[in-house]
Formats: sequence, C-alpha cells, structure tokens
Amino acid sequence: MSSDDIVKDYISDSITSFRAYKKMADKAIAQVNDDELFVTIDDESNSIAIVMKHMAGNMLSRWTDFLTTDGEKPTRNRDMEFVIESRDKDELIDYWERGWNALFTAVEPLQLDDFEKTVSIRGEEHTIVKAINRQLTHYAYHIGQIVFLAKHFRSSEWRSLSIPKNKSAAFNQYLQQGKAAGQDRMEAAMTFAKETDNKS
Repeated sequence: MSSDDIVKDYISDSITSFRAYKKMADKAIAQVNDDELFVTIDDESNSIAIVMKHMAGNMLSRWTDFLTTDGEKPTRNRDMEFVIESRDKDELIDYWERGWNALFTAVEPLQLDDFEKTVSIRGEEHTIVKAINRQLTHYAYHIGQIVFLAKHFRSSEWRSLSIPKNKSAAFNQYLQQGKAAGQDRMEAAMTFAKETDNKS
C-alpha cells in the first residue's frame, strides 16, 4: 500500500468513525425525554444537554476555517458551554447539528496535499492527523458520557446501541453469516442490537 493509499484510507476511516459516533449519540439522545436532557445526576456531573453544548462549541471552534486559523477561536467562550441558558430542545439540537456540520464540512474535502500542512490549537502546532485524532478521541469520550446518562435514565427500557449482554456469540455468528456486509463496526453492532430487541 502506497503512502497516498494510507492517507486516503485514514481520511475515509476518520469520517466513518465520526459519523458512527454521531449516530450512536443521536440514538441515545432519542431515547430520553426532553426534561431528562437537562438533568444532572449529582452536583459535579454534566447533563446530556451540557455535553452536547460543549461538543458543539468545540466543533464550531476547531473546524471552522480548519486549515487557516487557530482551532481555539477568540469568539469561543468555553466556560459558557457548561451553562444552560435555555431549555429549548429544538435550539439545542440545532446547535448540535451546526457543530457536526462544521466538522464534516472541514474533514470531508481534505486532499492528500493538505496532510503536508500543520494547524494550530491554542498556539500548539498539530499535523492534520494529530488534530483529527485529538478531536476524535475527545468526542468519543463525551459521547460515552451521553450514552451512559441516557442508559441510566431509561434503565430497563434501554434499547442497546452495542452488543447486548450475553449475545457476543450470537453477534459473531451474525457477522460470519454476512448479515453486516457494508456496515462499519459500530453500525453492525447497533443493527444487531435492534434486530435482537425486535425479536424479544
């Protein structure tokens, strides 16, 4: 595999991973009611809404003019991302989607030559790979929080987004039968969980 092929594969896998994590978060968010979006389980915890607001604020800062400006924009007020000023769900979802749109608008058009450039975040130089990996791991961390909170609120009514308990062997068989053809790893697990849930 040539170096160009490695970069192309990296871009493709990064976009697939970002989309898979967004889908996981969206499916978790869809399982909670409007009030639960804003509930904190203790004084030190963040609500789902706060995590969403923080992620969107981060995305708008990091990915707007990704290749030409510092990822920490002077217009960003990070501290206010952890303050809920409105409990309007539609407003929250709109902000969430704007953040993701900024991400995909920046990452999807990347070309091979772009990977020879560097970008800065808070004045620290990053290769394009390092910048993408930094955000991918950051978002995965916060989406795990969203899923945890949504699962906590739904309890026994939770619809699994990954391999359900005691179903690992069945999932392996599902893969061997080719039923997940064309799906990424997380999408395959979510599809299997949904089919398993429908049968129960």
